[in-house]
Amino acid sequence: MNGKIIVTGGAGFIGRNLVVGLNERGIDNVLVVDDLGTSEKWQNLVGLRYEDYLDKAAFRERILADRIDGVRAIIHMGACSATTERDASYLADNNYRVTRELCEWCLTHGARFVYASSAATYGDGSLGYSDDDAVTTTLRPLNMYGYSKHMFDLWALRAGLFRMIAGLKYFNVYGPYEDHKEDMRSVVHKAYEQVLDSGRVRLFKSYKPDYADGEQVRDFVYVKDAVDLTLYLMEHPEVSGLFNCGTGQARSWKALAEAVFKAMGREPNIEFIEMPESLRDKYQYFTQAEMDKIRTAGYDHAFTSLEDGVKDYVQNYLALRRKE
Repeated sequence: MNGKIIVTGGAGFIGRNLVVGLNERGIDNVLVVDDLGTSEKWQNLVGLRYEDYLDKAAFRERILADRIDGVRAIIHMGACSATTERDASYLADNNYRVTRELCEWCLTHGARFVYASSAATYGDGSLGYSDDDAVTTTLRPLNMYGYSKHMFDLWALRAGLFRMIAGLKYFNVYGPYEDHKEDMRSVVHKAYEQVLDSGRVRLFKSYKPDYADGEQVRDFVYVKDAVDLTLYLMEHPEVSGLFNCGTGQARSWKALAEAVFKAMGREPNIEFIEMPESLRDKYQYFTQAEMDKIRTAGYDHAFTSLEDGVKDYVQNYLALRRKE
C-alpha cells in the first residue's frame, strides 16, 4: 500500500525507534511530527531517513484545515507523558483532543490510525490489567496523565471505533533514545548512570509487608518489542482494538538492577532508600500486562527477556554513547 506514514512524537523515545523500525523495513516515506523546542531532542533525528519534518502546531493546523494528503497511516505517539504534569486543561487538549482530531481525520480519509494509550489508565491496579473492553469502562487512573489517555480510550469505545483503529497500552518501556526524557527516563538508564557515578543503585524501600525491599514488580518491555507490535498493527488493519503492550511477565526492580550490574560486568551493590511520602499512596507494587487479547488476534512474536533487553541496551547503546 502506497502513501506516506506520519509518526507524531517522531523525535521522542518510542517515536524515534518507530522511525528506525520503518527504515529497517525499507520505508522512508515518513513525515516526522514533533515539538523540538530548545531541548536536545533534535539529536534523535540524526541518522533517520524521513521525507519531512513538521512542527506539531503546524501539523495540527494542516489536519484541521484538511491540507494533508497521500497518507497511508498515522502512528500517533505525540503526547505529554509526564505523570507529574498538573495542567489538566493542557493534558485534555494535548493528549485527548489532538488524538481525537487525528483519529477522525484518518477515518474520513481511509488511513490507518494507531495510537499510544498507556498502562497508567489502570490506576492502582486493583481492577487488574486486562485490556478487555468491558474492563476499560471501569478503570480509575491515579493522575491526569493517565486520565487524559483514558478519555480517548473511552470516547473511541463508546463510538465503536475499535473495529477500525488500534491503540496500545504501553507498560514500562525502556531502551535506546530516551536520554532526553530526564526524570521520566527508565530505571535502566538511571541505574546505569548511578553505577558509573557511585558504584551502586538506589531503589525505594517497600512499605507493604507482602513485598520485600526491591521486590516491587513491573512489566518491563524492551522498546524494540514495542516497536514490533506497533508496526504489526499498522501493517495489519484487520487487527483492531485496544491492546496491552507488555511482556506478560512481572519482574522486580531488584532483578532489573542486577541485570544492569551484570551487563556492566560488576557485582550488584543495591541501596534501599526512603520513598517520598507524596508517592507512597499512589505507588504501584505490581503491574503485569494480560496479553491474551493480542495473542488471540494473531500476534505471535516472542518478547525479549529483561536480562537480554538490558544487556543489549547497556552494551550496544549506553556504553557506546558514553564513549562519544
